[in-house]
Amino acid sequence: MRIIGLAQSQPAQGRESRMEITCYRDSELFREPRQLPAEVYNTAMVLLQHSSDGVVFVPVRSMQYLAIIDHEEIVFLGSENKNRVEISWQRFRPQRRDALTDPVPYDAVYYASGAAKTMQRLPGEFPPALQALAAKDVPATAARIIKLDRGRSAG
Repeated sequence: MRIIGLAQSQPAQGRESRMEITCYRDSELFREPRQLPAEVYNTAMVLLQHSSDGVVFVPVRSMQYLAIIDHEEIVFLGSENKNRVEISWQRFRPQRRDALTDPVPYDAVYYASGAAKTMQRLPGEFPPALQALAAKDVPATAARIIKLDRGRSAG
């Protein structure tokens, strides 16, 4: 799996740089059904829609992991094996929920022996990292206010 996308290198100055990562997967060790809170799923989808190249890089600094979001899955790479997918969240099924506030079913797929231990931390560490990135997701163009004159009716 080869991923090429834009990453903010200096958010304060609004500069972006291209990032290219080649990721490898070992054989699937285990798969389990899980549910992602609606706020996390919805935020990830908004960031993905705002992405110009269909990929979002989310640094999970508290764990020294990088999450990569694309239209099919979210993969997690650890700092020790930077090119190996340790966990993949895939097969998101938002159509199964009754409301936008309901959790989204998905499959967590484990590719490394320590992935189950990592997964115990991800639900608590990934959402704040995603929210931090979303807070930096500002429109690239300035907003303009257009004054509209109301016509007076002759009456």
